[in-house]
Amino acid sequence: MKIENPILKGFNPDPSILRVGDDYYIAVSTFEWFPGVQIHHSKDLVNWQLVSHPLNRVSQLDMKGNPNSGGVWAPCLSYSDGQFWLIYTDVKVVDGQWKDCHNYLVTADAVDGEWSEPVFLNSSGFDPSLFHDEDGKKYLLNMVWDHRVGHHPFRGIVLQEYSPEDKELVGKPEIIFEGTEIKLTEAPHIYKIDGYYYLLTAEGGTRYEHAATLARAKNLRGPYELHPDNPLLTSWHEPSNPLQKAGHASIVETQNGEWYIAHLTGRPLRMESESIYHDRGYCPLGRETALKRLEWRDGWPYVIGSKAGSLLVDAPDLPPYPVSSTYKELETFEGDGLNINFQTLRIPFNDTIGSLKESPDHLRLYGRESLTSLFTQSFVARRWQSLDFEAETALKYIPETFQQAAGLVNYYNTENWTALQVSFDEEKGRVLELTSCDNFSFSAHLEHPVEVPESVEYIYLKVKVDGHHYNYSYSFDGESWMDIGVTFESRKLSDDYVEGGGFFTGAFVGMQCQDTSGRGKHADFKYFRYSEN
Repeated sequence: MKIENPILKGFNPDPSILRVGDDYYIAVSTFEWFPGVQIHHSKDLVNWQLVSHPLNRVSQLDMKGNPNSGGVWAPCLSYSDGQFWLIYTDVKVVDGQWKDCHNYLVTADAVDGEWSEPVFLNSSGFDPSLFHDEDGKKYLLNMVWDHRVGHHPFRGIVLQEYSPEDKELVGKPEIIFEGTEIKLTEAPHIYKIDGYYYLLTAEGGTRYEHAATLARAKNLRGPYELHPDNPLLTSWHEPSNPLQKAGHASIVETQNGEWYIAHLTGRPLRMESESIYHDRGYCPLGRETALKRLEWRDGWPYVIGSKAGSLLVDAPDLPPYPVSSTYKELETFEGDGLNINFQTLRIPFNDTIGSLKESPDHLRLYGRESLTSLFTQSFVARRWQSLDFEAETALKYIPETFQQAAGLVNYYNTENWTALQVSFDEEKGRVLELTSCDNFSFSAHLEHPVEVPESVEYIYLKVKVDGHHYNYSYSFDGESWMDIGVTFESRKLSDDYVEGGGFFTGAFVGMQCQDTSGRGKHADFKYFRYSEN
C-alpha cells in the first residue's frame, strides 16, 4: 500500500503529528480563518479525516482586526498525563520591525471534545511547542523574535520550564540553539530517543528554500550537534520536483517501530516568470502536508530516498483504515451547524453574520462589511483542494442599494480576490457584477452588468477551476448556464503572487454577503456544491 502525497490537500500547513496508541493525529495552522487549528485523524497514515477545530470560541481566539496571514501560526499537539495539549500562537502584527504575537496552551480529554480556556504563556516569538520529558517536567520552546535594528530577527530557539500546577512558565528562559547558516530558524520540536534529545527545526523561510534541520544533544539545554547531512529535508535542490517548499516538519514512530516525517509542501503551477521564486511556479492550493519515511543510521534519522517530497511513499505495516469524507459534495444546510470544512474569517459563525434557522434548509448571511475588511465579514468558505473543480451555489436576494451585494467569491486575502455578486443598479434594478481585487487594485469586469429579471427567485452562480485559469457562469433556472466571459488566473490566489511576500494561506471559495449601508440586508443560500473532476 502507498501513501499518496499530499495527504492533507489544500492549505494545511505546519503539520504537528502525534500518535496516541493506534491513533494518529495531525494539527495544522489556520491563520486568520475561524475556528482555529485543524486536527486530522488516521489509523494507517494513508487515509485521513478532519475531526476537530479545537479553538472554536472567541475566549480562546480573538482575531477581529488581525492582519492577513496573522492569527494561528504553527500549533503543536502533544499527549501526556491522560490528556491532549495544544500550543499555538496568535499573531497580531506581521509587517514591519516587530512581530506582536502571543502564545497559549489549551487542553482536552479528547481531540474532538471541548478544549479548555487558554493559558497565556509568553509573547517572545512564534511557533511554540511543548516537550514532556521523561522525569515529568514540561518545557516550552519557541523561536525568539529580535526587533532591534541591525540584528537578525530570528534570534534562536528558547527553552523555559512550564509548571502545569501553577499554569505558568517558571525559571529563566534560555536560548539553546541559534540555528545554522541557512538562517530563519523556527518551528522547534524536541524528541527524546535512546538517550539523546533531538531538536527538529524549520529553516530557510517558508518559500522554495524551505528546509528542516536536525540537531541532537545529551543534555536538554545542549550543546546541540548538527545532523551530519544537514538539512534533513528540503526540495531546494530539486526545482522540477512536483512537491516543493519541503520543510516545517515533525516526526512520529508507528506501533511497529517505523518512522515517518510529516512536512509542509506545495504543488506549484509551472509558468515562466520574472523571479527565481516564481520560476518554480505558484501554489494557489497553499502549503499542504505530506509524509516521508525515515531510517536510522548511526544514531541519526535520514529521509529515505530524496530529501525532497515524494508523490508516493511506502505505507506502514498497519491494517488499512478507510474513512469517509467529512465534506458532502452537495451541502444543503439541513443541519444545526456548518459542515466542518467551512470556515469564516477572523470571527465565529454566529447571529452577527448568519443563521441556519431563520430560513429552513438555507444558509442565511447578513450583509456586513466588505471583502477588504479585517473585522466583520459575512463570508463562509472552504479550501481549494484541487486545481480541477467546480463550485456552485444558488441564492435568493433582493438588494435595494448598490451598497448591498451577495454571491460567490474566490479569495486569498483582503487584497486578492474575485467575486460574482448580485447587487443593485438605480436604472436596471438587480444586476450581476464581477469584481476583482488584484494586490489591492480594483476592477469591475463587466461593461454592462447582467440584468436579473424580476421574476427570478434564485440566481445560480458557478465557478470552474481548470489548472491555471478559472471562469464564472450564471443561470436563472439552474439548467441553462451562461459563461460570464472573463477568465482569471489561479496563480493570483497564492502566497507566491501576493505583493511583498510573507503570506501563508491558500485559495478559498465560498458564499459572501455585504451591506456597507449598515442595514444588514440578508441573502439566503440554497446549497453549496464543491465537486472535483
